[in-house]
Amino acid sequence: MTDKLTRRALLTGASADTSAHDNEHISSAVVSVLPAHIDAVSARLLGLAGVEIHHRTDSKLVAVLEGPGSGALGAMLADISSWPGVLSANMVFEQRLD
Repeated sequence: MTDKLTRRALLTGASADTSAHDNEHISSAVVSVLPAHIDAVSARLLGLAGVEIHHRTDSKLVAVLEGPGSGALGAMLADISSWPGVLSANMVFEQRLD
């Protein structure tokens, strides 16, 4: 097992020691997208490290993001909001994994 705690490892109990991961954060976000851009935005999101898409409609994506802190996740969402076709990228939930 690597020393990086991931959401999947946390949820499956693969790593009970979180002391080395004080700055790991997880967040869910809703990304609203113009329907014509949904495929491109979805592909671009999936290309980012620590991002998974868990639900998709014609104009919305529900994503889970992992990062070193809430500032990094907020910066990631601010960047995503500036992508072509993205109307908004809003954090819904954020949790520190320790």
